[in-house]
Amino acid sequence: MSLFETVHNRENTRSVKWDMLEAVFQSKDVLPMWVADMDFKAPVEVNEAIIERAKHGIYGYTIIDDLVKDTVVNWVQKHHDWKINTEWLSFSPGVVTSLHMAVQALTEPNDKILIQTPVYTPFYSVIENHNRQVVKNPLVRNGNYYQIDFEDFERKLQQGVKAFILCSPHNPVGRVWKEEELVEMARLCLKHDVLIFSDEIHADLTYPNKRHIPIASLSEDIANQTITCMSPSKTFNLAGLQASYIITTDKEKRKNINDHLGKQGHHMLNTMATTALEAAYDHGEQWLFELRNVLLENRNYVSEQLSKHTQLNVIDSEGTYLLWIDCNALGLDDKKLKRFMIEEAKVGLNAGVEYGKEGSGFMRMNIACPRPLIEEGVKRIIDAIK
Repeated sequence: MSLFETVHNRENTRSVKWDMLEAVFQSKDVLPMWVADMDFKAPVEVNEAIIERAKHGIYGYTIIDDLVKDTVVNWVQKHHDWKINTEWLSFSPGVVTSLHMAVQALTEPNDKILIQTPVYTPFYSVIENHNRQVVKNPLVRNGNYYQIDFEDFERKLQQGVKAFILCSPHNPVGRVWKEEELVEMARLCLKHDVLIFSDEIHADLTYPNKRHIPIASLSEDIANQTITCMSPSKTFNLAGLQASYIITTDKEKRKNINDHLGKQGHHMLNTMATTALEAAYDHGEQWLFELRNVLLENRNYVSEQLSKHTQLNVIDSEGTYLLWIDCNALGLDDKKLKRFMIEEAKVGLNAGVEYGKEGSGFMRMNIACPRPLIEEGVKRIIDAIK
């Protein structure tokens, strides 16, 4: 049985996803399909590298040397066709941390920052916690697909926006932006001198015939306007180890970010994070190929079953392991919809309205789990609706 077929017991491991059910859903009976980590073991090589490092038994201050940096450079070039330099790299515990640093380092209080809603919930706090203003460029639904309203995008930029936080691939709607879409967003940001903070944590998780393009890879001018945040954490299920990196080509912007990382005490990654990052990028490619096939099968199963047996509609997903489900046909307001999923269906999903008012009537489902859990979660929803 493969790593992706085995159902692992994650209870009592201090798992946010499994051990906080009562705190989040006021019930221990729900099947957790919410917070974005996977119910799959990391690649064998990653676990072996961590175990081998642990045998040494000394966990002192750990450097991020050229071997680790070269591993990142090689991964980004091989998988995303972007040739970067090691000197462009900074390291932080997570992409959200990196976004906080970018906002603090490169914008000022009361500055306006644009986001494309419905969007990953921490984007709001990244802006508001530092006394910046949220400006929305809502995505436009066209059938079973979301698009960018470029007229509104430019109109908002003209209102004095300082920075734009791009979610690429997009969480929760699952878009993998086309090259022409990225080019147009970048063109408008350059035209109006707007910084781009690009969250590309799901870069490696795309479906067949969809290719992630780092927006900074489009041109030198765009790269110099962009702060790119990446990590192996979503790709290889390493979120608890806290390892991510920032790619900044502009020397002055990079210095500002590094200064702010230093002020917050983020001088290094922890020993196991560095070990896992290197092992994942050096040896995890085949594991990732298998994972993508599992996610594709899960995505298709959920979409087909809900379409066949319910009024629910799964938005076409091009990337990530998160599905955006339109539940408006049930005729429930957001509070009743959330309660229905918890009390009747007994599944723990993320309420769409948490991603902005544009997510009203939707739920977000995490499908990064073995097939038996997928089938059970879908069955519970179908039975509850029937």
